[in-house]
Amino acid sequence: MQAEFQAGPLLSNHIDLQSMNTLALPAKAAFYLKVTEPNILPTLSDVSAPRFVLGGGSNLVLTGNFDGLILHMDIPGKQLIGEDSEAWYVEAGAGENWHQFVQWTLANGLPGLENLSLIPGTVGASPIQNIGAYGLELSDFFHLAKAWDFDTRQWVEFDRKACRFAYRDSLFKQEGWHLTGRIVITQVVFRIPKHWEPKADYADVAKQLETNQITEPSAQEIANAVMSIRQHKLPDPAITPNAGSFFQNPVLGPTQAATLLKQYPSMPHYPQADGRVKLAAGWLIEQAGWKGKSIGPVGMYRQQALVLVNHGQGNGRDVLKTMSAVQQAVLSQFQVKLQPEPVFVP
Repeated sequence: MQAEFQAGPLLSNHIDLQSMNTLALPAKAAFYLKVTEPNILPTLSDVSAPRFVLGGGSNLVLTGNFDGLILHMDIPGKQLIGEDSEAWYVEAGAGENWHQFVQWTLANGLPGLENLSLIPGTVGASPIQNIGAYGLELSDFFHLAKAWDFDTRQWVEFDRKACRFAYRDSLFKQEGWHLTGRIVITQVVFRIPKHWEPKADYADVAKQLETNQITEPSAQEIANAVMSIRQHKLPDPAITPNAGSFFQNPVLGPTQAATLLKQYPSMPHYPQADGRVKLAAGWLIEQAGWKGKSIGPVGMYRQQALVLVNHGQGNGRDVLKTMSAVQQAVLSQFQVKLQPEPVFVP
């Protein structure tokens, strides 16, 4: 990197990233910049250093120090920017906390995102992973993303079709842009339909609503149910460092799925529109004996086998060791290869 670079509050004394990732993994960055407004990005185009775009650090595994520039997205703002006969259009800055944004939409009479309550991270990171939970995905409400392209040195927009959304996947991951820092999302615009229908048939949500004695839930009541479920299942990163659900739910072809179901009739499974079958990674991990099991300081959470936790003093190598052991155990028993959800840096 050019030592004379002066744009913004650039810190070049090996910034500690441990407090900026929810797994609390130790690592340092050679350079760091908190991005609070979009127009700072074009001024960085001549900086010759690797880049990584950091959001809330909740879907991140730091395997070592990063010898480059961390762009920590902190662009604020959320507003209703338009509407038509069918939907409202809401824009949010990339640095907005995702959960707080969802709650803001509900408080302002814009229901739809409630099933995605309490997902950690930021708005800017949400399209990259195509976050989803309890029967909904971000792509169901996505309209467009505004971004800076470091390669072409232009402002660009990506609509829903261009993003090529898939299960926990998008163009941004497919092209590897989330690793190279080429594309930096600055704002996301959401399309929220005016005709709201509750999505409360997901088993855990339906059970929680029944427990709450609610038969015709409002959007906020569904959000409250989702929050109760997540708080019960998932550890608080401030107390037990974790990155949320660590593995993707595998999606199998019908033949392989049928073979497994014949052998394990009670295995949770979810038929997909294309004929494939989605399995519950947490169930596979638990059956393979990894619920609550650790290798040194890193292991799978005792209450939810899908969550990898850092019990203290764990580092990136510990995470990779535990991840590999879990993958091998599930592969050996079920012939299913689990894929991790987080981004690995460097």
